[in-house]
Amino acid sequence: MAARKMAAPIIITVIVVALIIIQIAGIFFVPDMPLWIIAVGLLICLGAAGMMIYVLIERIKDIKRGEEDDLDNY
Repeated sequence: MAARKMAAPIIITVIVVALIIIQIAGIFFVPDMPLWIIAVGLLICLGAAGMMIYVLIERIKDIKRGEEDDLDNY
């Protein structure tokens, strides 16, 4: 039962992280882009991907504890 509830957050995280990876790859194909802009873009994209994975881990912990609806936290 818990596996079914974890499916949606996992699928959404995989899709979003895949899109971020595509965006990172796209940064390298822009001609004549300064190195500092590439570095800032990479940091932002990696930070966003890291946060998505962190939120997924927290959501899985909530589901395992029995908190199916996390709206009680707000």
